[in-house]
Amino acid sequence: MNFDKIIAVRNNKTIFRDNDKCIKLFGKDYPKDDILNEALNQARIERTDINVPKILSVESFDGKWAIVSEYIKGKTVAQLMQENPDKKDEYLNRIVDIQIDIQSKKSPLLNRQRDKFARKIMACDLDATTRYDLLTRLESMPKHEKICHGDFNPSNVIIDENDKAYIIDWSHVTQGNASADVARTYLLFWLHGDINGAKKYLDLFCQKTGTDKKYVQKWMPIVAASQLVKGNEKEREFLHSWINVVEYE
Repeated sequence: MNFDKIIAVRNNKTIFRDNDKCIKLFGKDYPKDDILNEALNQARIERTDINVPKILSVESFDGKWAIVSEYIKGKTVAQLMQENPDKKDEYLNRIVDIQIDIQSKKSPLLNRQRDKFARKIMACDLDATTRYDLLTRLESMPKHEKICHGDFNPSNVIIDENDKAYIIDWSHVTQGNASADVARTYLLFWLHGDINGAKKYLDLFCQKTGTDKKYVQKWMPIVAASQLVKGNEKEREFLHSWINVVEYE
């Protein structure tokens, strides 16, 4: 394997290109079970007709684990938005359509979204009463079995040279309620400082699917609380501001 060409550097992981292969190399202290679970998630998504780079191998290099997959030559939607700001609305429309398509699929072996949210809420530093209120709200929400990417944002959609979209980074995928996944994407726009993009994104999704915006908004405190576990200090301050909000405009 060739580790000369770095594509991206993220928290405790580095992505390399080696000809037609993409190598995601994790830090030495990255939990092995999380790495294997990510590879398993992506392999299960491969069994659907969602466009996803195929897993080629899971290997260890100098004590570090790596997931090796197909390299997709193209640009992320985030890059395209930055290069073509006049086409941002067009790209927002496209990622909403892609997300709706993902959520139209099922993969029965995926972990359940509700269980993951419950674990993260229990692990965060909120007081017991707030955790109880959030878990009660979570339990009352409609139970669905749709594929939910869990980290769907413009940086995780690659458009190749033939204008074909590929979705990457399936480490957080679950089966569950689509509106919870939408709430997560909406919050990610906010966390990246794109408030206008967040609002347009949510409006588009609700218009295209006939979803009541208030239904998505009811998920936001739950999703914000689940994000607290790994959020940095600045993000945590923002997330806390969402957790105690019951109704949104």
